[in-house]
Order: sequence, then structure tokens, then C-alpha cells
Amino acid sequence: MGYRGKIIEQQRARQLRAGSWTLADIASELGVAKSSVSLWVRDVEFVPSPRRTGARRRPNVLQRRKAAEIEEMNLEGFARLGRLNEQAYLAAGAALYAGEGSKADGCVNFANSDPKMISFFCGWLRHFFGVDESRLRMRVYLHDGLDLDAAEAFWSQVADVPRERFRKGYRAEPDPSIRTAKHEHGCAYIRYSCSRTHRAVMGLVAALLISNGPSGVAQSAAQLTVNETAEGSSPSPGAPQA
Repeated sequence: MGYRGKIIEQQRARQLRAGSWTLADIASELGVAKSSVSLWVRDVEFVPSPRRTGARRRPNVLQRRKAAEIEEMNLEGFARLGRLNEQAYLAAGAALYAGEGSKADGCVNFANSDPKMISFFCGWLRHFFGVDESRLRMRVYLHDGLDLDAAEAFWSQVADVPRERFRKGYRAEPDPSIRTAKHEHGCAYIRYSCSRTHRAVMGLVAALLISNGPSGVAQSAAQLTVNETAEGSSPSPGAPQA
């Protein structure tokens, strides 16, 4: 391809260099030669980051204990939950929507950058609400400099939604202080236009929030109402709806 053919890599390299990435890290991230990176970013001001200086050290005792405890708690979590029955699955999806979904009336909107969350929610929605697939839409929120086509293809597979049902992706200006490559596929938005389904989901959320644990004793609905004007979470202020 040659030097002139790697325009995207050059632009990305300059962004990373402005974010205090080392030449070696940039070369590794982009899969190119360090000498090429050096040429591409030679006029970009570089301010070393304290987090990137010095040799990488092996995990210390505390870090190893932390990793071991995380693994232990994951295994304990699997053992405690086991395979979800229908009621537990229904409640889990309602809880997920309570935290990450849009509360505004009219349609179901859910956003997340974790593919496991998106996959779980789409499976849950289809399982309990008999979704009309033709009314299901997606949109990707992605920083400039990252591959939108690849991101849409990725989320299409995760959510099992054809690319033709994707709305135009939202491009955000990258913050050089943040490693945007951490979320190379961006954030996915699921939108299902059905007011009845949204109200049914919010009915589950309302029931969940007035529940008082395993006893099933409900608190007063007047004391714990769902804020129907609140929107779901987004990757940054002003992020779009799906």
C-alpha cells in the first residue's frame, strides 16, 4: 500500500500521539512499523504521560490477590444464580432497563457499549414481548477516526439486526486524553417503536422498584414512582437517541 496509502493509520497515529502514546504503543495498536509512526507524528507535540513511563512490572501481591478474588466472586456468582428461570429472567431484564433504558413514553430505547449487555437485552425483549423485527432499529455512537462500517457490522451480529435497519451513525470528536480504542466499536443504541411494549416494560420496572425483596411485600407505589422523563444512560452528554 505504501506510505501514501495509509491515510487512516496516519491520522489515527497523530491522534494517539497527541494523547501521549509512545511510538512503540502506537505501532503495536495500528500494526505498523515504528519507523513509519515516527515519520507520521514527527511534528506532533508529545507530552509524556506518567502512566506510560518506566518498564511494565509484573503484578504485585495486592494485584494478584485482587485478580484471585475477582475470579472467586465470579465463580460464586455463577453458583448462586445458576440458570435463570422465567421469572428471574423477566426481572433481570427489567432491572437492566431500569438502569440503562429510556423512561420517556413512546418507544423502547436501550444503549450500552458492552456487547454482552446488548445481546442480553435483545434476547430478553424478543423472548417476552414478541418483537416485530421490522420496527427494531439500531444506531452506533462512535468517535471520529474509528471504523464505522466495522462497528455496525459488529453490532449487527451481536444484536441480530440487519445493517439495513441501522440509522445513520453518530460521530463524536475524540478526546485526546482518553484511549478511544478501548471502545473501538463504540456504543450501540437499540430502538423499538411500540408504545405498548414500552409501557409494559415500564410496568415491570415499576413492579420491581416497589418490591421489598424475597418476601414479596410491596411498598407504597406513591413512595417509589418511576421518573418517566429521565433518559437512559449515554456515552457522553448530548449523545443521540437510536
